[in-house]
Amino acid sequence: MLRVIGAGLGRTGTNSLKLALERLLDAPCYHMIEVNRRPEHAQIWLDALLGRPEGLDGLLAGYAATVDWPGATLWQLLAAKHPQAVVLLSLREDAATWLRSARATVMPVATPDWHEDPQWRAMWDLDEAMFAAFDPHWRDDTAAMAAYDRHAESVRRGVAPERLVEWRPGDGWQPLCEALRLPVPDEPFPHVNSTAEFLARLAGQPSGDR
Repeated sequence: MLRVIGAGLGRTGTNSLKLALERLLDAPCYHMIEVNRRPEHAQIWLDALLGRPEGLDGLLAGYAATVDWPGATLWQLLAAKHPQAVVLLSLREDAATWLRSARATVMPVATPDWHEDPQWRAMWDLDEAMFAAFDPHWRDDTAAMAAYDRHAESVRRGVAPERLVEWRPGDGWQPLCEALRLPVPDEPFPHVNSTAEFLARLAGQPSGDR
């Protein structure tokens, strides 16, 4: 059963949150990394985005949390299915800061030959569907920044205050531990996957591993 549902978009510290939540909950946290490692998951998420979410329960069995895309696109569905879960809205300082990071890394990340490779075709289609759901004009900077702000406001309006946790890189353990009623670990909060780290990893690996 999910205890945390991540409603924050990619490039809002979600990789660090994944590690932190796995430490706190002693169970896996679902992140876009999971799709990259298991391309067969892409079709299940794509089906859910297209209104056929039946496969998600089995896919998320064994996970205690979700962060990042594609779960953030379906946060409302997941929150309704797991009413006891905390909803975690991770954010950057502002929309412009987020967009600079996103444009440099994940928007877009698919290489032109993805759609010709059967193994990665569903991933290509998932990326397109995810970003189209975010905003049909996501390639335009003004539209993307407005969509970022709109997404955050929709989460704030759609979640009871006692259930919602807003978190920004730099906030560390405290907001998570308070919401989950867990002690703060006696260790530094993980900080991973900066833009430079992302690009260095991408340059050294096949196009499908982001």
